[in-house]
Amino acid sequence: MTDVIRVAPDNPDPTAIERAAECLRNGGLVAFPTETVYGLGVNALDRAAVRRLFAVKERPATDPLIVHVGSIESIRPLVSRVPKSARSLARHFWPGPLTLVFPRSAQVPDEVTAGLPSVAIRVPMHPVARALIIAAAVPVAAPSANLFSRPSPTQASHVLDDLGGRIDLVVDGGSTTIGVESTVLDLTSDTPTVLRPGAVTIEMLRKVVRRVRALDSGLGIRDSGLGIRDSGFVDQDAGFGNTPMPSPGMLEKHYSPRAVLTLYEGEANAALQSLIAAAAAALAEGKAVGLIAAEEDRAALESLASHGRLFLRTLGSADAPEAVASKLYATLRELDATGADLILVRGFPDRGLGAAVQDRLRRAAAGRIVQAR
Repeated sequence: MTDVIRVAPDNPDPTAIERAAECLRNGGLVAFPTETVYGLGVNALDRAAVRRLFAVKERPATDPLIVHVGSIESIRPLVSRVPKSARSLARHFWPGPLTLVFPRSAQVPDEVTAGLPSVAIRVPMHPVARALIIAAAVPVAAPSANLFSRPSPTQASHVLDDLGGRIDLVVDGGSTTIGVESTVLDLTSDTPTVLRPGAVTIEMLRKVVRRVRALDSGLGIRDSGLGIRDSGFVDQDAGFGNTPMPSPGMLEKHYSPRAVLTLYEGEANAALQSLIAAAAAALAEGKAVGLIAAEEDRAALESLASHGRLFLRTLGSADAPEAVASKLYATLRELDATGADLILVRGFPDRGLGAAVQDRLRRAAAGRIVQAR
């Protein structure tokens, strides 16, 4: 049985927060909203609770967790060194959707870090998350509150869809605002490196720390537009090996709906026409087709509606990545609920927050990427 506590997102009831905090201190699993997505929190120093979290999410032990704390001062027991750049970054972006990777201390359990010599830490901005972490008075390890590899939850109902009956408590603080996970920046080497893009963009980071690079995601598998070829990505059912990932969210298949998703990239009109042709062919075969695109594509895609079972969702203007990101995961889940056999997505501009949107879509596609030109 999973209990649900509803709180006001901007002014959560202290009694409700203390109940959730006590659950965390006692080894429980508590889902709660952050500004990015809902997290599934446990006491990061409780090895048994952390192991239970991995089991409940069906998450591979090689995928490390992010530890959430209330302030930069709270990181001291968890790290062996605080680079000078970390203080500048914290002043600009904490609390907020930026995770920093530090050399870890011996206090952090191996279960949290996948045995790596580093630990990922974030100070969240959401009032519910901050109140809960401060009340619990323990560092809180919290990946997204969903079954592993599924789209992350941005509403409490998404958490219950995946984990209802598996976890102890959900703190329902309404919908999250950003909608994609935090930026992860590795500070353990001489050159700070973005391991996972998010709302704190590389352009924003470079205004504070000049030498910031982005890790090559390895998701650059493309096709001529004549078909789709296999990327060689890890099969979700085949296991992940024993190599720890340097950051959460870096596996090739992630954030995936149940329906097979194909992503169309490249020159905008060519990508749109390739998607339309594929959708028309699938509809002619009697398949139910989900479509995701920018609002600018709506008129062209609505022409398919008479061809069969079509579920069209636009996320907003291609020039408004904040709106697109906020709707992305909820839309993937909504299309799954329609019973769509496949989901076709026209890509979004790969700049600013759009880089995070494209990263999530590429991983959701798990190699099924068409490069039109």
